[in-house]
Amino acid sequence: MSEGKVACRSPNPGKKPKRIDRWKFDAVRRAILEVLPTEGEGIVFMSEEFHDAVAAGLTPEEREYLGSAGWYTTTVKLELEVRGEIRRVPGSKPQRLLCN
Repeated sequence: MSEGKVACRSPNPGKKPKRIDRWKFDAVRRAILEVLPTEGEGIVFMSEEFHDAVAAGLTPEEREYLGSAGWYTTTVKLELEVRGEIRRVPGSKPQRLLCN
């Protein structure tokens, strides 16, 4: 597992970055980017389908040592939005996501 930390920012103003282990960030980022389509309606963020697909994209070892997969998925998702790697589908309720 790689060393170091990643500061995960939020697109929402006034939120402090959350620092997480780089290996956790890299694992969850990889899983999120594998799941999200690049076009169409996207995937509902808070859906069981999305969270199950992200968890399935992690290795058994990553799932074992990650802790709360849901918390890390949300934290990494926000940083990926800030970086422009993923985007919210405008006007979608509930929130839908696409990969850039």
